[in-house]
Amino acid sequence: MAKLGIDRLKVGLVQAKVSSQIEANLEKTAKSVQNAARKGALIVCLQELFAVPYFAQKEDKKFLELAEKIPGRVTNFLSKIARDNKITLVGGSLYEKGEGNKHYNTSLVFNPKGSVIAKYRKIHIPNDPNYYEQYYFSSGNLGYVQAEVGNFKIAPLICYDQWYPEAARINALRGASVIFYPTAIGWTADMKENEPFSAERWQNSMCGHASMNGVYVAAANRVGKEGGIDFWGGSFVTDPFGEVIKRASSSKEEVLIAEIDLGKVASSQEGWGFLENRKPMTYRELYEI
Repeated sequence: MAKLGIDRLKVGLVQAKVSSQIEANLEKTAKSVQNAARKGALIVCLQELFAVPYFAQKEDKKFLELAEKIPGRVTNFLSKIARDNKITLVGGSLYEKGEGNKHYNTSLVFNPKGSVIAKYRKIHIPNDPNYYEQYYFSSGNLGYVQAEVGNFKIAPLICYDQWYPEAARINALRGASVIFYPTAIGWTADMKENEPFSAERWQNSMCGHASMNGVYVAAANRVGKEGGIDFWGGSFVTDPFGEVIKRASSSKEEVLIAEIDLGKVASSQEGWGFLENRKPMTYRELYEI
């Protein structure tokens, strides 16, 4: 097995359909992670809310019962598959029962020993038809986090965070070389008719984050029809120049493997100077408006 002290390594993204049977979802996830590890992936990322159907398509208090404490069933499962496959695991996200009456959409990062090395609670929460997440999730209160992996850092963000350049920029400034986005996004009937460019727009936004910050970006999305959403897959990895180096199908389950060259992070950041030439004092209006 390769070591994480080298510049080139493989990452894996698990793109899957999700059923109403949690145990079946976990079993499939375990096999997919094992598949990725056998193909040489040292870091594997799952999709958003990978263990359960995307319940936020409507407001229904019965789904609040899906939230669980950390540690719990899903946490223990993730720890085990990271340990069994000797990989760093970005555990997609799970529905966390937090403090008091608050619940969160939470991503945990595990090292190859199965220990949690980072915990991120989704900060940007949508509230749109078919995406009523503000009914279920509070905005994360842990800030943006990075995890040490060998001689570099990675950072988890979650789905709707993809549309906010500030989140990617902060992680890059804190030294992250790879940003992972566990995701659950797809077509509604209205989107397909009025915004047929949405999947391309989604990918382009993250390619922009990669290019402007000189980092790798990897997004793991789900596939399949769930209620009013046809999830569009398209999981991908883009390099620090904003070029997509590997992309998954728009409709099939897949374990996507991509090799990344961390040397490109330095060459992109040093060559274009986007980070060192910033003028932070001119950005005060971002938090004053």
